[in-house]
This record gives sequence, structure tokens and C-alpha cells, in this order.
Amino acid sequence: MQTQAITREMQDWVAQQLAAGHGPHEVFQALLDAGWHAVAANRALGLQAAGAAAAPQPAQAVPRVQADAAGAMVDAGDKWVTVREHRSAPELWVFDNLLSAAECEALIAAAESRLARSLTVDIRTGGEELNHDRTSHGMFYTRGENEVIRRIEARIARLLNWPVQNGEGLQVLRYRRGAEYKPHYDYFDPGEPGTAAILRRGGQRVASLIMYLREPGEGGATVFPDIGLKVRPQQGSAVFFSYALAHPASLTLHGGEPVKSGEKWIATKWLREREFI
Repeated sequence: MQTQAITREMQDWVAQQLAAGHGPHEVFQALLDAGWHAVAANRALGLQAAGAAAAPQPAQAVPRVQADAAGAMVDAGDKWVTVREHRSAPELWVFDNLLSAAECEALIAAAESRLARSLTVDIRTGGEELNHDRTSHGMFYTRGENEVIRRIEARIARLLNWPVQNGEGLQVLRYRRGAEYKPHYDYFDPGEPGTAAILRRGGQRVASLIMYLREPGEGGATVFPDIGLKVRPQQGSAVFFSYALAHPASLTLHGGEPVKSGEKWIATKWLREREFI
């Protein structure tokens, strides 16, 4: 990712826009449209500085991973999970062996007959809609639906130090050849009219966990364009990232590259501020 210097002229422009009443979301997007990388735009806005007046209000808390002293393993209750990679901006962890092969296949087997074309949240109304950027098929388990789900949910709660009840139901998705999910954010945009209705069910989303159930022959990586990271699907592994700010400055823009051969199966767990009902 190319480094961009923050000039005095650019800093003055940002200050002028904020003083004129333009919100940080609007200024941030204007910088992106002008060709600035998200990391540079984030620095220019000063959103990472403590007490920055322009910063949107962060969530009260986000899930946290507590690795061992070496930073190589995490206690997930019924097993120790291996850390493959950790980044702090955003707070992102890649885990190996979070799920066993048997657990992956059990999730797929129970989900297969219930799959339908994936929908996304309609942020204008709070409902759901078909989105051409997302071409997978999926389904939702209810929280605690069966023994396998309960075991995995308890493991996730211990791994991320977040209550089981603050999680949405586990979603299983199948991506066939050519299927993808173009880069997007998982949080709900505070400026959209449908967001208030969505937040009544448990508050804002504050973190995402993507678990790989079956790896494709080729393609299907999870990409984070703002930080230049690509996570290759590997059965049983997972990528976790949190976002205390419901804002592009969270640097959590991510997507699923098209599957080139075979099928990719994943399970996604979204975590909320409060109990999800």
C-alpha cells in the first residue's frame, strides 16, 4: 500500500470543512474520492487521536482477544486456538484450528437444504434486500439451535470475551464458482434512515468473525483493501476484526474475492453491543 504524506494544505482543508459543518463521514469520503488512501485520510482527520472533536462516538466496548504471553495461542475454553497473524489497525486476528473438520462438515450438512440466495440489510428501511454485490447462497441458524452450534458459540464467546447472547445467529454461506461479495462494511451506517430500527434488536455491530468451513480449489480469499491484507480460505481457520467506530476510518472494508474453482463455504458470526433479540 502506497504511503501518502499529509501536507499542511490538506490539514487546513480538512479543518475548514469540519469548521463549515461537514461531518467526518462526509469529509472522509471526499478524501477517498480525491484519491487518498483510507489510512492517510484517517490520519488527516485525526480520528485515532484521543479526544479528537471530529471523531464519531465509538461503541462503549468491543470484543477483545487475550492471547498467551507469546501471542501465539488463545484459550477458547474447550481448546487452544493458534494465532496465525495479528494486526492492531484495525484490531484483526487470523486463527488456525478454531473449528475441527468434523464441526465444519456438520455445519455444512445441516445447512445445505436450507440455503437461499443471500440478502443484505436494507439500510433505508431496516429490512432485507437482494444485493448484486453479494452472489452467495446462505442461511441462518438460530442461536443455540443444536449441540454443535452451542459448542461453537461457547468457544467463540470465550475466544473473544463477549457474551453468547450478544451475537447474531450463525450464518452459513456457500460461494460457487464465480460467486463473490464485493468490498463492504459490516456495521450499520448511522446516517441511514433504517439504522435506528436495526439497532433496536441489540445495538450496533462491533465485530465480525468469518470461519472457513470448506476451502475452494482456487480464489475466494477475504480481502481488506485499506490495509493490503488477503486471507486465504483454509478449513477450520478464521479471521476476526472489530470496529469501535461505525465509520470507514475503522479500516474494516472487506470483501470475498470470486471463487475460481470448487466451492467456498464459510460461517459468519456478527457481534452486537447488547443482547441480540
